[in-house]
Amino acid sequence: MTTPLHEAKASLFRALGHPVRVRILELLLDGPRPVHELVSEIGVAPANLSQQLAVLRNAGLISDDRQGGAVTYALTSADTAALFASARALLASLLSDQIDLLRQLADEATHTDVASKTDEAGRP
Repeated sequence: MTTPLHEAKASLFRALGHPVRVRILELLLDGPRPVHELVSEIGVAPANLSQQLAVLRNAGLISDDRQGGAVTYALTSADTAALFASARALLASLLSDQIDLLRQLADEATHTDVASKTDEAGRP
């Protein structure tokens, strides 16, 4: 039995749903990285990084290349860059809407403060 498309999409988004995993993918957008660089760049314990790498690897988003004792990770698809570009655009749009609301709220507060400090005739 095949997995329904909406479940496959949800699985992908679950794999992306952790700040460390997002940061790993962001770093790998620039090219393959050895695990020791990921540890130092991200600043988490090696065991935690290993768990997050395993989630991304199991989701098929990254691959590993073992050369002796060194392990290098890379993205499995160039489409990841497009996904992150779309995510940045969406986030910018959402934040822009929030900034507009904050400006409106600040304007409203300014008008309310002025109104509360004056009497009906407009005198302070």
